[in-house]
Amino acid sequence: MEQQSLNQGLLRGKAAGGPRPSHLNHGTAYFSFPLEVERLSGATDTLNVILSQQTLEACPIIPGETYEAIGEVRSFNNHSGVGGRLIITFFAKSLIPTDGPHVNHLELNGALCKVPVLRRTPLGREICDLLLAVNRRYGRADYLPCIAWGALARVCGDKEVGDTLCLTGRLQSRVYRKLVNGVEEERVAYEVSILTME
Repeated sequence: MEQQSLNQGLLRGKAAGGPRPSHLNHGTAYFSFPLEVERLSGATDTLNVILSQQTLEACPIIPGETYEAIGEVRSFNNHSGVGGRLIITFFAKSLIPTDGPHVNHLELNGALCKVPVLRRTPLGREICDLLLAVNRRYGRADYLPCIAWGALARVCGDKEVGDTLCLTGRLQSRVYRKLVNGVEEERVAYEVSILTME
């Protein structure tokens, strides 16, 4: 029997800015705001959280305050020609103010839709890049770039397109530099760092 797709997450962190209009969909206005979530290492991921106007009205966002968002990771294609082609956000189905510790936890179940790329970093650590397709309702899917490290990277490297992966991880941001028309630009990539896999 085919496993059901799963896409659920919990983020708890500090609002790094106020909400800005994002888009309209079926007459509903959506907004985005940056949420800073600290890792155990002390590094900080700055993640784009999307929420409906109704959710925002129920929980106004004050920069510097801590919030807990429950929702799912979403992807969409950027056709503007500016920045990356695949935009990754966190869609908050609910949002509440809180004073709890920072949390970044995802549970995903989907199908591998590209051949995994197993490689080594310049420091010799094994890393595997994957692209996971997680089905949404209404025939849509979210395409989520994922990375795994060490022994888990080797396991992921043996997977084949179409295999179902059930994993836990975190959504992270990574700054990198890209040469565009001879000019070096700083960009941010978003990916799921795999922590465990069934």
